[in-house]
Amino acid sequence: MKKNKEYLERLRKAMADKGIDACVISGTDPHQSELPPRHWRGREWLTGFESENGTNGTAVVTSTEALCWTDSRYFIQAEAQLDGTGFSMMKEDGPEAVDLIDWLTEHTSAGQTVGIDGMTFSVSYAQRLEQELNDNGVRLDTDFPMFDLIYPDRPERPQNKLFIHDEKIVGQTVDSKIAEVMTQVKGELANAILVSALDDLAWITNLRAAGDICFSPIYVGFLYLDAGRRVLFVDEAKLTDDVRKHLEKYGISTRPYDSVKEFVSTLPKETRLLIDPQKTARGIYDHIGCTTVFGGDGVARLKSIKNNTMIANLATAMEKDGVALTRFFMMVEREYPEGLLTEVELGKRLRALRLADPTCVDESFSPILGWNAHGAIVHYEATEETDVTVEGDGLLLVDSGGQYIYGTTDITRTVALGTPTAEQRHDFTLVMKGHIALSNAVFPAGTTGHQLDALARQFLWKEGKAYYHGTGHGVGYFINCHEGPQNIRLNINPTPLEPGMITSNEPGLYLEGRYGIRCENLIVTERYKTTEFGEFLHFHPMTLFPFDRNLFELEIMSDGEIKWVNDYHALVRERLTPLLTAEEAAWLAAKTEPIGR
Repeated sequence: MKKNKEYLERLRKAMADKGIDACVISGTDPHQSELPPRHWRGREWLTGFESENGTNGTAVVTSTEALCWTDSRYFIQAEAQLDGTGFSMMKEDGPEAVDLIDWLTEHTSAGQTVGIDGMTFSVSYAQRLEQELNDNGVRLDTDFPMFDLIYPDRPERPQNKLFIHDEKIVGQTVDSKIAEVMTQVKGELANAILVSALDDLAWITNLRAAGDICFSPIYVGFLYLDAGRRVLFVDEAKLTDDVRKHLEKYGISTRPYDSVKEFVSTLPKETRLLIDPQKTARGIYDHIGCTTVFGGDGVARLKSIKNNTMIANLATAMEKDGVALTRFFMMVEREYPEGLLTEVELGKRLRALRLADPTCVDESFSPILGWNAHGAIVHYEATEETDVTVEGDGLLLVDSGGQYIYGTTDITRTVALGTPTAEQRHDFTLVMKGHIALSNAVFPAGTTGHQLDALARQFLWKEGKAYYHGTGHGVGYFINCHEGPQNIRLNINPTPLEPGMITSNEPGLYLEGRYGIRCENLIVTERYKTTEFGEFLHFHPMTLFPFDRNLFELEIMSDGEIKWVNDYHALVRERLTPLLTAEEAAWLAAKTEPIGR
């Protein structure tokens, strides 16, 4: 903890040397990644609010204040980790939320300067910040790379080798993807595009890397496209002979990663460069020498709609994941009575079971394994310091996933070990009623996720209970576990749900100090029917693993809800049984027996 205070003093000295009165420190990289490489995770290093799975947070430092904003997923974790570091936590959502920019404008005065590293802030965020500050006579300095000045042992930029994602698995060539992208570009009245988002980059090029980003096989780079040029900005050390041939096949030349700012500064004046202001760094935007067109979110939409080949292969990934989870939960039940299992040990066992399949490259995120009170920490990560033994009666929340070459999985199951209480069964059933309601939704084409979100929350709300995270996020295809542009949450998002989009369905309930419940499947949007009123859509479950039969309170379930559980369990049993040993199949059969009053 003392080191964090030492780092804070280093920063304040650098600020004084550069004439910076306050600085804002992002938790991301030049690509606005949700989980950036270690090279760009300086905010975590500075504050001590960190985890292997990453943390969401933005810090503000003045000569007298040090604050770190985060969302409700991390409130409990942040309070604990920031204690004694010199930083205090600020809430960015919930009833006690404080807007960071509002706070900053209230605590700076005319003539002062706020500094940021423009390479780690999006154009849109930096513009909003700049406008608010300028209105109060405060200047924004976008060229304050604080960690270059205060972080002597900063990890280097990742240099992992690229590899090709087989187009037979992807179902689409690079040429066809680029053609689709350029159609989007022309539709936005531009003639060139700079792709900054790493998941978009990986999707377009059909290239991946292991290790650049934790738990995601994407890689660090930029891509420029126009009618005559295709340029990949990437470190030379990352290229293999096979990858070079792949790039040559599709007419993609390479330039050094760090040359992107110089490149955009020399683009011809007649170039109309399309950039996504939400994903492009302000530090790059400041160097663009041609006309800039804001937009580009159409690329994310193209990526979010999985083709039939992808969906068929994802079904294979789900079967493999279901087998691994069957073996995991069988192990938990077998060894739990001995009182030797801990959260950390369970995480190691689960990882090993998934990676035993050669098509699983990595986990899709650091697993969340929370026993009783730890299950109430939404993004809990078990460490040697927090680890507890799984013993006695209670609820075990397991949120995990795998990066298979056939697709990305993400599943949460809450199971009872020992005897669950009536209250636990009641709360679990409320969460499942919401899960089922969303799973059963039928809706007209053009419907957005926020229009459906209340379906998953309604039963909790009726009892004055709630959760504050989103109900569903988009899921990538052997890319990021979290992707957009679609989601299902209370916040307004204009992106409609379309056939081929993969989204999570994960309502929950968290009682601090007691237990947490979350029930998650991945669902694919499909066509339902077309009538005189237009096209209607619905969801189909992709995830294959049973829910805990012992936690259902049948008295508060409708006949339709009970039928949904039994039908889903029958699907799980049908798909997984042929892949299991006789002992495993018998265990699964018991876990998927019909429930009923």
